[in-house]
Amino acid sequence: MSGTREPAAAHPVRTRLAAAGAAAVTVGLGLGLRASATGSVAKYGGDTLYTVLVLTLIVVAAPRVTPLRAAGSALAVSCLVEFLQLTSVPAELSRHSTVARLVLGSTFNLPDLFWYAVGAAAGWLVHTAVATRRPR
Repeated sequence: MSGTREPAAAHPVRTRLAAAGAAAVTVGLGLGLRASATGSVAKYGGDTLYTVLVLTLIVVAAPRVTPLRAAGSALAVSCLVEFLQLTSVPAELSRHSTVARLVLGSTFNLPDLFWYAVGAAAGWLVHTAVATRRPR
């Protein structure tokens, strides 16, 4: 052996497990934020964590995805859900289900798009750091 090691992405099972763990931590952070913060911190912090969660779930589903593609996909999903709020569908579903309210929201808010981008960027940074880290 030459001393070089495979990148973390070469180990899809480990990558999936790490991403699933990151998803669980992200959900915990989001629920903790909802319980302890109010106003803009809770609202926009939740938006940021929402996109981070979407990114982690993308990595669980596709462990060899590149950090840029995972972040771009998470941002696209988050924005799609936000624009869906311009219809009555999420609001109607949210009236009947707490899960739907947490996943789909209910009301379009333009600044959310910025915070989704912040979440995608944060997720990209962490995913890049983990993906390029060499296992010991």
